[in-house]
This record gives sequence, C-alpha cells and structure tokens, in this order.
Amino acid sequence: MSARPPTGDTWPENADTWLQHGDAQEGDSAIAPPIHLSATFRAADAAGFADMASRPRHPRYYTRYGNPTTERVAGLIAGLEGAPAGLMTASGMGAISAAVLAMVSAGDHVVAQTNHYMGTSRLLGDLLVRMGVAVSFVDQTDVSAFEQAIRPQTRLIVLETPVNPTLALTDLAAVADLARRRGIRTLADNTFACPLNQQPRRFGIDLVVHSATKYLGGHHDLTAGAVLGDADLIEQVWNTSIMLGAVLSPQDAWLLLRGLRTLSVRVERINASALRLAHALAAMPGVAAVHYPGLPSHPQHDLARRQMSGFGGVMAVQVRGGYRGAEAVMKRLRLFAQAVSLGGVESLAVHAAAMWAGSLDDEALRAAGIAPDLIRLSVGLERVEDLMADLAQALAPPG
Repeated sequence: MSARPPTGDTWPENADTWLQHGDAQEGDSAIAPPIHLSATFRAADAAGFADMASRPRHPRYYTRYGNPTTERVAGLIAGLEGAPAGLMTASGMGAISAAVLAMVSAGDHVVAQTNHYMGTSRLLGDLLVRMGVAVSFVDQTDVSAFEQAIRPQTRLIVLETPVNPTLALTDLAAVADLARRRGIRTLADNTFACPLNQQPRRFGIDLVVHSATKYLGGHHDLTAGAVLGDADLIEQVWNTSIMLGAVLSPQDAWLLLRGLRTLSVRVERINASALRLAHALAAMPGVAAVHYPGLPSHPQHDLARRQMSGFGGVMAVQVRGGYRGAEAVMKRLRLFAQAVSLGGVESLAVHAAAMWAGSLDDEALRAAGIAPDLIRLSVGLERVEDLMADLAQALAPPG
C-alpha cells in the first residue's frame, strides 16, 4: 500500500513519507525497487499486444514509450508536485523541449521571461522562431509586462522561478490567474526551488518541469528531466516526447529513485546552510551584493515568503574587482568545485559571465542581468562553517 501524495494541508510533513513509500507496488516484496533494463516487453496474446501498442504511456510495451522503472519515479515526483501524472525524459532540456513543443504550433505566440536558463532561452528564441512560433520576452518581476505582451495568438506562457543565475522571482499566482482568464497554458521550470520548497501547481500553473539532474537526483551522477501536470496534458507531451526520443534510461531512473529517498533531509540541510551562508557573505568586505530570496535585502523577499516554503541552496554573489576579481576568487576556492550544475551533495561555484561567454555576447549578458563580477554558488552538504571559511579566504585580498 503506497502513501498518499502530500496535499496543501500536509505539506511538507507528509512528503517525507511519500518519498519512501509513494511508489510502492502491490505484491512486490522487494525493499529496493528493481531495474527493468529491457527495451521491449512480451505480450501474452494478440489482444494484449494491441492494448499495449495503443495505450499511451504503457509501461511494458517499448521503453521509448514507457518503462516500469521510469513510471515509478514519474509517479513519485508527480505526487511531490501535486500533479495527477508525470513523464520522465533524458534531461531537463528534454523535458522543457517536449513540453513547449507539445503546446504550440506554427503561427502561435509564446510569452516568456527575459531571463531563463540558457538552453531554454535558445529553445524559445531560436528553435521556436525557426518553426514559425513568435516569442515575446518580458521582465519576469513585472506582472503587467506579461499581460501587455499577450496577443490573440498567445498559447503559452513560460516561467522560471527563481531564475538562473540571478535568482529573480516570478509571481506564480498572478501570472497563472491572468493566463487562465484568457485560456492560455502556463509552464513553470521549478528546478531551482525543487518541489519541497515550491509547488507551482498550488498557484494555478498547468505544467511543471524539472531538470531532475539537480536536487531530485542530488548526487551529480545522472541526467534526467520531468514534466508534471494533468493526465490529458501529460499525454499530449508524451506524444511529442516519443517523436523527439529523449528517453530516460531505466538505469538512470533507478538512480533518480534512489536519490529521491533522501531529498527531504538533503533539502532541509541545504536550505539552512545556504541561508546562513548568504547572511555571512553579505557581511564580508570582498562582497558587493548577495542575491538570495531568503535575505530581507532581496527586492522580492516578500514574494519569496508567500510562494516558497524554503529558499533553496543557490545564490548569486557579486564580488569586488569586476570580472578579474571574480576570476581571482574562483582560483582561490578550495571546497567549492568549479563545475556546472547545482543541487547536489557537493558545493559548486561558477563564474557566470565566463560560463556563458561562449553562448551570449556582452549585450545579451547585460540583458540577462549577468554582471561580470557574478559568481553562482550551489551549496551542498559540507559543514557550513567550512564553506564560510573557504569563501572568506577566497574573498580576502592576497598578501
């Protein structure tokens, strides 16, 4: 018997139990779930084969269409997001690409934020445009900008909050309300927050996507994506995903399932450490600014408190000395590894302007709010005092 999915009244307490028992299979006595490494599955007879071939997301037909292991992990994540259904993909970009492409056609219009994860920005600003879909980009902190950008052809609004890498927020309830009144679908990337800190569907968002590579997996050892929503929308996304072929392997689905077992304890620790670290950094002389939704100095702190139950483990730090100053800090870091990604057990740091320089020119970097001196930190499970000491020595002037 599986646990009940968390609800608004039981969140986040029941999430702990759901993560351990929400994927339980009746009649299966195994404590650890099996890995179904088969690409295809045998039908009992012709009628059974016809049923397998015609039923959307059948878990035992062909692994590009579905798989018992990926079905288990999709259901577990869907429950965390308060969604009736979920779909797994091979990466976060696989998830958002399938979801966006399933919702729009040539001649349609999309409203999106000026700031998005780089891959999402390229999907929206390049691929969709080449496919004949118009896209308008607006300031995510201004709800009226979303409303003013809507056209009769608008079919989708794409959100990401907190956004990568500046940690700006989008008012989920306000944007969802204006979209619903006009019959427009909404999609939110919840990767930076994770479901334990924010559930966009509670604010009226239709589809939620994740790079499950990050907090959900939590160990920097897999790539995966998830799309969560009502069953009819997930079936629509599934029809697109099987054409795109971004299939999550059963092995990675199993690793993700294992990582999810510890999500609540990891996120609780990371939230607490990140908040302490953000306060400490704000007081360090080598720091010009700290962008973290949990700080009262964040311009959208009140919004963060309304729509987030925790503030996550990612922050953006602007250091003194400009681009060269940020480079020097990065060279002196010892515990924070210079590596992309976030949300894992190890703390990571990236010099944002250097990371995106190969994909965005100076004008695009400025438009995205990526200052030359900005370093993105992802806080892991190390002792927070050790992380503070590492940052203090890296920020201290040499000599």
